[in-house]
Amino acid sequence: METINLFITTNMFELFQYSFAVRGFEAGIIIGLIAPLIGIFLVLRRYSLIADTLAHVSLAGIAIGFLLKINPILTAMVSTVLSSVVIERLRSSKKVYGESALAIFLSGSLALAVVLISLAHGFNVGLLNYLFGSIVTVKQADLYIIGILGAVVAVVLYLFYKELVYISFDEESAQVSGIPTRMINTLLIILAALTVTLSIPIVGVLLISALMVIPVVTALQFRKSFMKTIVIAELVSVFSVVAGIFTSFYLNLSTGGTIVLISLLVFGFSLGLRRK
Repeated sequence: METINLFITTNMFELFQYSFAVRGFEAGIIIGLIAPLIGIFLVLRRYSLIADTLAHVSLAGIAIGFLLKINPILTAMVSTVLSSVVIERLRSSKKVYGESALAIFLSGSLALAVVLISLAHGFNVGLLNYLFGSIVTVKQADLYIIGILGAVVAVVLYLFYKELVYISFDEESAQVSGIPTRMINTLLIILAALTVTLSIPIVGVLLISALMVIPVVTALQFRKSFMKTIVIAELVSVFSVVAGIFTSFYLNLSTGGTIVLISLLVFGFSLGLRRK
C-alpha cells in the first residue's frame, strides 16, 4: 500500500521535474491571484466585455511581435495599454457609446491581427500556443514580465482600493464627493489591459476574459460581503488554474481550455449550492 501511494505521489509531482512546467505553474499562480482582483470591478460595473476586447487587441500585438521578431508579450502589453486609454477616452467623451467603442476595437484589432498573420505567412505553433494557452509558452523572460506586471497591478489596486470600490457602486456620488473618476476609470482599464497581457501565456488570448469573469460571478452566487466575495473569487481562480495546469499536463490538453472548463464546473457547483 505504501509503495502504491509513493508511486501515485511521485507521478503526481512529475510536473515539477520540468523547468518549463515550473515556470508555467508559477505564472499561473500569479495570474490566478490577479485576474479576479480586476475582474470584480469590471463585473460590478457591467464592463466585462472590455476584457474580451482587450484580448483581441492583444492578438494584434502578438502578431506584431511575431512579425517584427520581438517578445510578443511586450508588444501585446503596449497595444492593450494604448487601446485601453483610447477606449476610455471615447467612452468618457460621450462621442461614442461604450459598447460601440468596444465593438469597434474588437473587430478592428481582429482584422488587423488577421492581416498581420497573413503577412507572417499564417499560423505557427508558437502563435497557436498564445491563442489557446500552454505552459510550454512561458519562457523565463515572460515569467519576469508576468511577475513585475502582477506586482504593479497588486500595488496600484491596494493604493486606490477605496476609490475603485466607491466608483464601482456609485460613480456619480463619487464624482460629487471629489474623487477624480476619470483618472480612476482610466487607471482601472489600464490595469485590465496589463492583466490581460500577463494572462496570455497560460490562458490564451481567446479565453482570458473567462478567467477574469467566471471566478467573480461564481463568488457572487454566495452573496457575501465585498471582501469575502474577493476571497472566494481568489480561491476559485487559483484552484481552477492549479487543477487546470495539472490536468492539461498529464492528459496532454490545452492549458487555457482546461482551466476555463474547471472554473465553469465550479460555477455550476455554486449554482447548485445556491438553489439548495
